[in-house]
Amino acid sequence: MTPLAWSLFDIYALALPRGHGFGDDIPVETWRAEDHEAFAVITRHVDTNIFGVVAMRRREDRVWAIVLDRKDLATLEDARAQADSVLQTGAAAVKVPSGAPRRPGLFDLKGKEPSEMFKLLAQPSHINAARLLNELYLALPKPDRNWAADCQTENFHTRLWEAQLLASFREQGLLVTQPEESPDFRVQNRLGGEAWVEAVTANPTERFEHVNATPTVQPDDLDELFHGAAALRFAKTLGSKIDRRYDQQAHVAGKPFALALAHFHAPSSMVWSREALIGYLYGVVARAEEVDGKRVAVATSVSKLRGKSAFPAGLFRNGDHAELSAIIFTNACTIGKFNRVMASAGAPIEGLRYVRYGKFFDRADGALDGVPFCLDVRSDDYQALWPQRREPWCAELEVFHNPHARHPLPRALMPEATHWLEIDGELVCRSHYETGVLWSRTLIQKDTDPMPTYETIPAFLAGKAI
Repeated sequence: MTPLAWSLFDIYALALPRGHGFGDDIPVETWRAEDHEAFAVITRHVDTNIFGVVAMRRREDRVWAIVLDRKDLATLEDARAQADSVLQTGAAAVKVPSGAPRRPGLFDLKGKEPSEMFKLLAQPSHINAARLLNELYLALPKPDRNWAADCQTENFHTRLWEAQLLASFREQGLLVTQPEESPDFRVQNRLGGEAWVEAVTANPTERFEHVNATPTVQPDDLDELFHGAAALRFAKTLGSKIDRRYDQQAHVAGKPFALALAHFHAPSSMVWSREALIGYLYGVVARAEEVDGKRVAVATSVSKLRGKSAFPAGLFRNGDHAELSAIIFTNACTIGKFNRVMASAGAPIEGLRYVRYGKFFDRADGALDGVPFCLDVRSDDYQALWPQRREPWCAELEVFHNPHARHPLPRALMPEATHWLEIDGELVCRSHYETGVLWSRTLIQKDTDPMPTYETIPAFLAGKAI
């Protein structure tokens, strides 16, 4: 057997039922078979020092299957011997269990014409994102039968979001299962917390080609930003899901229920649309004002969204939708996110540089704008932003809590997300990571090109010398 890099183990481990959650059994060594068809992690209990081994091998359809799970070994040598016994090169693939559907290959098109988004994954600059998406597809407990076909064609973003959610949940050590057709996920932690999550994407009324589309820009008018077209798209998307009354399903009744939302209603709208979500959910618009000589953020209540529909604002303003515990949101459900996760973890990038630029959250009182940044994702400065020294899946994951929820979503169920809660009538943000990203984009360039700065990015994108 051969040592397995921790960065690659972090990806393979997302196929484990609890992902990175090992409880009191702390991973101490990781190993793989020479042919990469099996891997093992050796653990040691924090109190008893008893060793354990969990090993997985590829099934015939490439899904990882647990082939060894022991927690009763006295020495590290015993654990290594157990791992070695199952990490044999050339061993037969695990049979697909009787009655279990065989997972179709994600890149087996079967004569279908793929979408332009899916075609991007074949480019050398996106090959790591392609590999990562495939691993997450194979890690899903029970994807529906059309998952691969949807991802290859017109529902690429929906499936990308489901894969990213799986990674975000299991990165936090949650037990993720798909025991029912809907909602999409049941998540549980070791503290006994449980919730159901349905993934949803806000899409345009008329489809457009995302590849090379001209980015939209953030509205200058704050009322339009918080309560304009983007907020209305959120309202209609969430409303259609709420109307399905998932909370009345027998397996959901009495438990927290959340909708997980990603936004694709216009080119690059994800960059600026989170304010519209806040505006719709809580019925507010935030402005910076001078109060007692200090610049502070002041929220003004709004009862309706802009436009002829006069759609009500403030989904979480009262108890009318107490069945909805929270909205889980990201502004980074992109191929760029998948590229960055891989590149920051040390995956080969073949002479390329991945540059992330945008604005960090400014946590100063009254700040409504962000702090500009432009960083190579392989740089020490970028990796130092997070304690694991790689970009985490949950870096942009936000949970907007319904203060009137009948069954509140416990913060402990999503410990590494950023949480928005109403405390004493004030909307308060609680972050796991010190670094928060307000918005960002990812630039891919040759590593021989000059490294841009935040100020020179527009010139670089315009093809001018910098």
